[in-house]
Amino acid sequence: MDYLSTRDKTLALSAAEAIKMGLSRDGGLFTPARFPSISPLELEVMCEMSYQQRCAYVMGLFLDDFTPEEVSDFALRAYGPEKFDDPAVAPLRRVGGKTWCLELWHGPTSAFKDMALQMLPQLLSASLKKTGEDKTACILVATSGDTGKAAMEGFADVPQTKILVFYPENGVSQIQKLQMVTQEGANVGVCAVRGNFDDAQNGVKRVFSDPAIREELAGRGFFLSSANSINWGRILPQIVYYISAYCDLLREGEVRLGEPVNYCVPTGNFGNILACYYARKMGLPVGKLICASNRNDVLTEFIRTGVYDRNRPFHTTMSPSMDILISSNLERLLFDLSGGDDALVRSYMEQLQKTGRYEVGGELLAKLQGLFYGGCCGEEDTSATIAALWQDGYLVDTHTAVAAKVLADYRRETGDERPAVFASTASPYKFCDSVLAAIGEEPVSDSVDRIAQLQEVSGVPAPSRLAALKGKAPRFDGVADREEMEQVVLDFLK
Repeated sequence: MDYLSTRDKTLALSAAEAIKMGLSRDGGLFTPARFPSISPLELEVMCEMSYQQRCAYVMGLFLDDFTPEEVSDFALRAYGPEKFDDPAVAPLRRVGGKTWCLELWHGPTSAFKDMALQMLPQLLSASLKKTGEDKTACILVATSGDTGKAAMEGFADVPQTKILVFYPENGVSQIQKLQMVTQEGANVGVCAVRGNFDDAQNGVKRVFSDPAIREELAGRGFFLSSANSINWGRILPQIVYYISAYCDLLREGEVRLGEPVNYCVPTGNFGNILACYYARKMGLPVGKLICASNRNDVLTEFIRTGVYDRNRPFHTTMSPSMDILISSNLERLLFDLSGGDDALVRSYMEQLQKTGRYEVGGELLAKLQGLFYGGCCGEEDTSATIAALWQDGYLVDTHTAVAAKVLADYRRETGDERPAVFASTASPYKFCDSVLAAIGEEPVSDSVDRIAQLQEVSGVPAPSRLAALKGKAPRFDGVADREEMEQVVLDFLK
């Protein structure tokens, strides 16, 4: 199967080549030239499979340059019991009559990014071998909190790789920061950026698109790749858990085969909900795709009006992984909804770079609004939703609360009471201060001690790896201005 650049569809690569490269040299994102379909019969068959088997089946449809045995081995290594603390890997929890929460945070870093970033190192390592690459891959990552730690955890000491993570200096939770700066591994590096996530993300893209830096690094024996969701190897594993969730509902008799289910996803860079859209495109019975944003509501406005405008105040919120004004994966959706019109997508991205905005209309906007609902949730409503869910006995983090609130808003506005799943993207223990405050507790002063405090108050066991952060010494303390990121990369790859 070929993978095309969203900005020049004449550029076609194999899956291994696209995963190795990460981002197209023209700035575009690689996307499949076609999408395989999954039939109702296949969904029934997958009901009796383990998560690892479902993963191998679905991903194998896209990876025709890998053998079934290779893909199956990848799945077993990525989602085994030594990595995930729940045998279901991505379990569903009922939180109402026709409402379920899809818990995506049972991996080693307690965030949904593990679902993809335990798989990506498997894919990339194999891709390097398949393409005969002799240089070392330098994985550059911009993170709004969870991707950085999950990527380092996945790539730590993986042969023929180095990984450098940039995060906004004051834009992540204390637990997220501590997870990153204490990361072990001889091939990892971390640097804070004075600015927000968009500054970090733009800086990484700037490094990727700089031919002089690429040439310099090639001379040193390196090439650049990405672990952000701009890499197809990040999006593909995420398709699996939406299909898996439907199979679980089907197996338990909660839905009939073919019955649509609505999915609500807390969204920042648009990769997570894009994966659900791709599952729908493959034939999964998805009703409405509900895009949940926090105060940084650029996606809500876009879905409702067709105007994408990043020229707005940036808010630092209690759900920092969604504090994003440039949602990179939206480019893939525009490419697909426009029928692969790379010139149109290129013009939108050029407008975004030059003016900070673009506008879609006509048939494209009608398609967008027919598929998606956009809603947002402020800080007070986020806290209130955490409190309300906790009163019902279910403890959630700040991002999950945004999704739960927007799903409730959607149902109230539309009257659509179809079965619905909302995605839980992080353990509540990654955001102890906000969760404690929401349930009426005064957080203790030390951020790591808040883990023990929340566990004592709630009776919900804390993930063991988070509890183990106490007393762990930081390894990294670097901070750089946006303009210095290129030099940080060059210094890291000496």
